[in-house]
Amino acid sequence: MAFERADVAGTWQLPQGGLEQGEEPITAAWRELMEETGLGEADVVARVEYPEWVAYEWPADVIRLHGRDGRRRGQIQRWFVFDALHPDVAATPDGSEFVGWKWVEPKWLIDNVVEFRRRAYQKVLGTL
Repeated sequence: MAFERADVAGTWQLPQGGLEQGEEPITAAWRELMEETGLGEADVVARVEYPEWVAYEWPADVIRLHGRDGRRRGQIQRWFVFDALHPDVAATPDGSEFVGWKWVEPKWLIDNVVEFRRRAYQKVLGTL
């Protein structure tokens, strides 16, 4: 299940978000999934946690926009794989980060995610 970004039409990715103080990565994953897609424990189950943190740097234009005056250069992520609990599961994108969704193969998403995230997606999704 891939999600189309609200800010750049035709740009696809997976839900993601930051950890709140003291929050465990799996708790944050469930929170972000619900906030951004409307999916929860009645819809999906967490099956696998990728065994290591995955980091990537942003390109210069993204650092200027989101870098908080040079204090941020990219992201470090913990990845989880969720499986749908029933065949008719449907997301409800939040409208602020995502506006659409569709079922895709991992290779399609790797090929269609924004270039600066592609190596991270290949590292994780390439193992599926």
